[in-house]
Amino acid sequence: MLSERYLNILSQVKAKEILLSAIDLVNFGIILDGIYFYKNERNEPDFMSIEKLKLSFCKLVVDHYPIVVGRPTLNKEGQASIKVDPGNLNVPDILELNVSYPAETFFETRPSDIEDNPDVVFFNTRKFYQVSKIKQLPKATYRRDNSAAVIRVIRFKDSSYVAFTFCLPHAIFDGISAIAFINHWAEYARNITDVDAGTYQLTNPPLMDRQIVKNAMEGIDMLEVPFVEYFKKNALPIPIELPENPAGVLISTPDIPANEEQHMIHFSSKTLNRMRNDIDPSHTTNTILAAFIAKNMLLANIEIFGAAPQISFIAIAYDCRLRSDISQQFSGNASPAAIAPIPSQSILDGTYQDLANSFKEYGSKIESGHTKSIIDVLENNMELMYQVGISLCNSPTSSFAGMTNVRYMPFYTIDFGYGKPSVLGFDYFMREGMIRVLPNSQDGGVDLVINFRDEFFEKLCGLEDIKKYADIIY
Repeated sequence: MLSERYLNILSQVKAKEILLSAIDLVNFGIILDGIYFYKNERNEPDFMSIEKLKLSFCKLVVDHYPIVVGRPTLNKEGQASIKVDPGNLNVPDILELNVSYPAETFFETRPSDIEDNPDVVFFNTRKFYQVSKIKQLPKATYRRDNSAAVIRVIRFKDSSYVAFTFCLPHAIFDGISAIAFINHWAEYARNITDVDAGTYQLTNPPLMDRQIVKNAMEGIDMLEVPFVEYFKKNALPIPIELPENPAGVLISTPDIPANEEQHMIHFSSKTLNRMRNDIDPSHTTNTILAAFIAKNMLLANIEIFGAAPQISFIAIAYDCRLRSDISQQFSGNASPAAIAPIPSQSILDGTYQDLANSFKEYGSKIESGHTKSIIDVLENNMELMYQVGISLCNSPTSSFAGMTNVRYMPFYTIDFGYGKPSVLGFDYFMREGMIRVLPNSQDGGVDLVINFRDEFFEKLCGLEDIKKYADIIY
């Protein structure tokens, strides 16, 4: 619990109601998180000061992000919103955690393929929990009081590194806006003297109003979305009756449990370029990665289930701010998914280049009209939305690879006044089949944090193309 000093700061927040969008609502029960390691080069005793972090956090929330301390509710009109009440705040959970092992205990290292570069370092989340005996870092949730923002500063033995972890509800941020929030927090921390004096202004302050998305969609014609059309044609009737107004159900969605079967593979910059040149240099790295992972995850599924499923789903979230008039400063959910339903046999019969071409047709042409169609489904067709949710899985009937767009997010600008993070990681995430693509500044490559059952991952690692291009970290 925060001390009275910080509670007094938070009590200055202005009361307000922030209406939630359809994209916000479907993300209830899902979290966003990150683990960033900062190297304490000079062994400073107050490195990553917890008091400085608490003060800058509380000041930022009051000035720009009141939604973080609000609570979900239905208003009199039956609309879902976050209600911010200074007398009933959802107080953030910010604590220090001491671990009796050096941070290096939980690192994996690989030789860099860049001449004279030091080894590349990776954080092994599974080893962290197994060795430290920490049960699990708490998750952000609206099912438990004062837990909508969970922050930990982890101090390791010998203080060579300090880790900063955050966990936030996906219902109020997407990945883009969550990292913008963390960067704004770091900006406040770097300028804490002026912030405390009330004289500091953020360089690019956030915009909270969800009406921004609706305004950007006005006058735009809806465009056919391939995966929506697929599910309209192929979805079976669901065995439950859905409410006319789903808002109350969605804000009560149970938290999705974390998947502890997490793994990491790494592609160096040189390897990415080689793989892209081998497959098709005209495609983006993201499209090549999606094709490569989708085909190999399908092959791993076949080894487990003994036969190819009928359909494979490949999903990549995209930032609608880049493909519409939605402001870059919008701080909410604006990252729908482009989902490609591709017959598994065509993936097996075709090349990586064929698959990259197919996915480009589904994903790269997404624009405002497609986003408007997806929003329409979220608002008016809960049955179809439910069908999509239960279909995206690895099973005898389907293969699924869902890739995030975090590769381009500004993780390495998160500087609280102690320098930039040197190693990035994730805590346990939910949903089997999800893949988070992290940039790795050490060699310019990417780390793929994969939620794939252990037996599936073992089969994946045995595939020839995985051994050819990927470095298995854990």
